[in-house]
Amino acid sequence: MDFSRMCPKYESSIDIIGKKWTGLIIRVLLDGPKRFKDIKEQIPNMSDKMLTDRIKELEGLDIIVRNVYPETPVRIEYELTPKGKDLRVVIEAIQAWGERWMPAP
Repeated sequence: MDFSRMCPKYESSIDIIGKKWTGLIIRVLLDGPKRFKDIKEQIPNMSDKMLTDRIKELEGLDIIVRNVYPETPVRIEYELTPKGKDLRVVIEAIQAWGERWMPAP
């Protein structure tokens, strides 16, 4: 790997994962499909609008899929696509790094 110059694919990847709240949403969904309120419960400091915006963004990038179940009332769940699930190793590596190097809150 050549670290002497910037790779456009790496830069694009960091732009996605490094965006505020995105990594947290992905981490929550690594546990399986979740409803909006369940995601919000695990990331309480994020506004509903921001969560909606990030979900739409991640849907557009084919990282998250929105599943609508025609029940009464209608149930909507979000889950990671195979592309999103591939981020597991990245998220786990960040978690391990944080546990090793970040001070306790």
